Amino acid sequence: MQFTVAIDGPAAAGKGTISRAIAREFGFAHLDTGLLYRAVGAKGGNPVLAAQELTPDDLARADLRSLEAGEAASRVAAIPEVRAALVAFQRDFARREGGAVLDGRDIGTVIFPMAEVKLFVTATPETRARRRWLEADEKSASYEDVLNQVRERDARDMGRADAPLRPADDAVLLDTTEMSIAQAVDAAKASIARKLAQVQAQKQP
Repeated sequence: MQFTVAIDGPAAAGKGTISRAIAREFGFAHLDTGLLYRAVGAKGGNPVLAAQELTPDDLARADLRSLEAGEAASRVAAIPEVRAALVAFQRDFARREGGAVLDGRDIGTVIFPMAEVKLFVTATPETRARRRWLEADEKSASYEDVLNQVRERDARDMGRADAPLRPADDAVLLDTTEMSIAQAVDAAKASIARKLAQVQAQKQP
């Protein structure tokens, strides 16, 4: 069965944690599309060429979760040619048999707007900055520095001309500012379970 869950939202809102939990719960494959852009940014050189030549080994780099990789990802993601080079890979993954969860910033609006479930996960900039600062491997940056980075990245992601960050018109909004991880995951599970039951019922003879 093909069943696609698109989970979008800004940095450190919790979409990655939710996506991994959803994939485990329902047995879906999971793709963190942000890793594609982090890997392109981390490779350096010509970002368009890096995107065209991206390999699975590039996605296994140990430094892709660093603050620097996140900043590089946001910069290269604003380049239309980079996004175009990575679209086909993401769309093929979205329609694989057995179900798929993709998290990113334009999954429900650009990459796969026909997804059966669309979630937009968000939280206040202050909450997201604290989460990002606490989870960073290095603490060379202060919380205030990370908050400034989060706000700057939001401005880039929401203001770019190509595939700006925004919720799809039919996305379910999930604000995790005051939620625990368990509460956020449970809310996402409930939305997905309802839609999955509807799809399965429609397929019954």
